Amino acid sequence: MLLLHISDIHFRAPDCVNPALDADRPFRTRMVQDARARAEKLGPVSAILIGGDVAFKGDPQEYQAAFTWFNELAEACGCPLERVFVIPGNHDVDRSVITRTPATRNAQQAIRQAPAHSRERELRTQFSDPETGRALLAPLTAYNEFAKLFSCQVYPPEHLFWKQDLSLGDGVHLRIYGLTSTLLSGAGGRDDGRESLYLSPLQTVLDPVDDVVNLVLCHHPPDWFMDQDEVQDAFCARAAIHLVGHKHRQRVTQDTDYIRFAAGAVNPDRNESGWQPGYNLIDVSVTGSGSERVIEIEAHLLQWQSNPEQYRPVLTRQGEPVVRHRISIPTRTHRIAATRDAAPIPVAECEVAPADADVEAAMSDASTRNLVFRFWNMTVSQRRDIALRLKLIERDELRLPEPERYGRALLRAGERGQIEALAHEIAQVEGR
Repeated sequence: MLLLHISDIHFRAPDCVNPALDADRPFRTRMVQDARARAEKLGPVSAILIGGDVAFKGDPQEYQAAFTWFNELAEACGCPLERVFVIPGNHDVDRSVITRTPATRNAQQAIRQAPAHSRERELRTQFSDPETGRALLAPLTAYNEFAKLFSCQVYPPEHLFWKQDLSLGDGVHLRIYGLTSTLLSGAGGRDDGRESLYLSPLQTVLDPVDDVVNLVLCHHPPDWFMDQDEVQDAFCARAAIHLVGHKHRQRVTQDTDYIRFAAGAVNPDRNESGWQPGYNLIDVSVTGSGSERVIEIEAHLLQWQSNPEQYRPVLTRQGEPVVRHRISIPTRTHRIAATRDAAPIPVAECEVAPADADVEAAMSDASTRNLVFRFWNMTVSQRRDIALRLKLIERDELRLPEPERYGRALLRAGERGQIEALAHEIAQVEGR
């Protein structure tokens, strides 16, 4: 499975509205060309993982330009558009919402000023309340409208992050956790500082299930959180692959149990020190058998070269253009042994639930995600009529923001086994 990891694209309005006047566009074009050429050699990209800062100031026009470019990128590297995954970064936060909305400022302040021992409880209280939960996410309104197309929106009280499964074969799933690191971003309309943000144990459960390889996609690296030690420990103990961004510095950290990729920015500010666009291609595969299975990772870290204009691989200390790493796969290798005098315990009773038992994660198959795209391409009234006809929403939920309203409806379709019924309804409207 070939993953394309990018971050910090920074589509900036009004520049991005007119491609002829967008000085950053040539660098994105070169990246598309490079990704196409590498996909022709390595094989098509299976998923595109976008690590935040899609926009520059959370402007809806910026997301319109972004969607057009993501479509172009996906087509170039052979990746279905429904295999694009996205999380928010600090530039996806509309700070003007914070400065003019007391409820948002108050909710952020309550969490920031809570004592360390009760901060998790305060976040849970604020996010679980319908009013303050939506106030916390109000600065991400434009982002959520964009992210809903990819089933990557967030909403209160239970959807603080998203997770999706991709099959690696041999019964192993890659479970992607898309975390929301920006709940406190832009507090008071100010820039964020190190240790000014809060992730919390509510987002680092990262359940270490057998035969599941956890991948964390988070815009900010751990050192930007108040709870950085706890975040670092949880990431390293429970996730084999970490993808972070924000710093615009392309780095890789390898350990026995994990590998961490820090993305370079697709479009860093051209005036910043050390300006150097970059992106990552990460090939993940399963080798071995039984308890000897391992994840083999071959990563291509590509960085911009100005003269001649092209992307070139970042070399390892050994002068190799590919970073290689191997990690053991969490697997069930032991069974409860029966004693001589006790009746044997059936194996079925000792096994854990299968990896795809998580409904949200299991809804990442290509056909279901394609269905989501088709659903969002319908008119507002068509979406409403189908959801009501299948009883996927209640009438009092019609007042909820669309990303939340139909995010709930789509999850319910999965939970209730109504995906086929939903597909039939959509096909009827499309005239198929």
